[in-house]
Amino acid sequence: MTQDVEMKTETETEMDIEMKDSPAPANSNSSTSVVTHLKNVAALIEKGVVTKEVRLMIRGIRHVITLRRRIRATHLVAFLTHLLPAASDVSSRLLPYFPKEEEKDMEVDTPSATNQVVSSKQNILPELEIFAYLLVLIYLIDQKQYHEAKRCSLDAISRLKQLNRRTLDVLAARLYFYYSYSYELTDSLVEIRGTLLALHRTATLRHDELGQETLLNLLLRNYLHYNLYDQAEKLRSKAPRFEAHSNQQFSRYLYYLGRIRTIQLEYTDAKESLLQAARKAPVSARGFRIQCNKWAAIVRLLLGEIPERTTFMQNGMKAALRPYFELTNAVRIGDLELFRRVADKYSKTFNTDRTHNLIVRLRHNVIRTGLRNISISYSRISLADVAAKLRLNSDTPVADAESIVAKAIRDGAIDATIDHANGWMLSKETGDIYSTNEPQLAFNSRIAFCLNMHNEAVKALRFPPNAHKKERESAEKRRERQQQEQELAKHIAEEDDDEF
Repeated sequence: MTQDVEMKTETETEMDIEMKDSPAPANSNSSTSVVTHLKNVAALIEKGVVTKEVRLMIRGIRHVITLRRRIRATHLVAFLTHLLPAASDVSSRLLPYFPKEEEKDMEVDTPSATNQVVSSKQNILPELEIFAYLLVLIYLIDQKQYHEAKRCSLDAISRLKQLNRRTLDVLAARLYFYYSYSYELTDSLVEIRGTLLALHRTATLRHDELGQETLLNLLLRNYLHYNLYDQAEKLRSKAPRFEAHSNQQFSRYLYYLGRIRTIQLEYTDAKESLLQAARKAPVSARGFRIQCNKWAAIVRLLLGEIPERTTFMQNGMKAALRPYFELTNAVRIGDLELFRRVADKYSKTFNTDRTHNLIVRLRHNVIRTGLRNISISYSRISLADVAAKLRLNSDTPVADAESIVAKAIRDGAIDATIDHANGWMLSKETGDIYSTNEPQLAFNSRIAFCLNMHNEAVKALRFPPNAHKKERESAEKRRERQQQEQELAKHIAEEDDDEF
């Protein structure tokens, strides 16, 4: 329900893409058009409140996101002056964020039928108040006035706490996100953790499932921002479970779950969650999909898999995924020295992405891959040569090579034996893989994936409410019409008979 690779902070994992500044419209017609559009959105929100149609409010918020590039201070001043009473508390809080000059230059629209739909200034709806706060908050964030945005979001949340209306749920969910985002931009996320927990508890008591989804993701993000993975998992495991209402929020949840599972060494579950998050994310959320692909690539390497080359060659992601492509190449070859060079070369990038600790774990996978290549190439090789080919830089390379080979044999990574007397590694002949259960397991995993995808697609189907009743009513009306037509035809036929 809610909303590229230039990520300076982890913020860009979010799917709400911050719009870059664009030049102001050249003529007043464009300005008038923006204000008119905002009034139309306000009318749409009011209509959604009256008819209790949530989809109308969602449509209005989406329309604001499309207008976001064009909104200027003059537009907001004109809209707020039209919407809010002059002496209201909301007006006195929001208008001071704009310079006085903007009020003089604001455009005045001619009255239209649309403008009459919006509530009168004497009786403004709480939904429109929150919508005004949301508009100003988004504008301040886009203008990089982060401290003002932080203050505005605090006022908006304070006002929201005084209200208890189910028609506010959609707007409240968006407000929660920008509330947390404004504090993240000022590096003060820890200050609102208690507030977010209280809001989540309130949303749970009110059965506000969309608010619960949004706040749970914000809390997980808050914990992960400070590397509090244990607290994040405790919260996630004890939070109420229900069917996802927002595809975007569900994608975020899967991403955070994948990160938690990765740190907990549950790589299989982490891989599934991260890949599913990348698939469910909108195409426009490029920064989020890049982050998912980065973590998914690391997890697949830790599982002993090699990601496909196409993963790193997607449009708009090639530059951002370049460090992980080179890292994958080093792991695939099993070259420990190349792996060290790549890790040192892109250490700043890995630290920014918070994947450096995971890359340290990959060293064992690089050694194991190199050892597997050696066992395939040589039927018998000395442990000294194994140490040399693996480039083990230690005081006792032969002893280290022997322990590494023994561990790989025990884990089933290679099929070989060690001749301790002569210091050799003896590889066994590789059998035909099609004589094993490997192909069957591969096909089974693909079939399970396709069935799961089909089930999710069926669950995602949406139908208009009471569609079966409408169909029944239309059938009854059709029968009545046919009956009337038959009676009319019979009456006309009888009149014709009488004339003769």
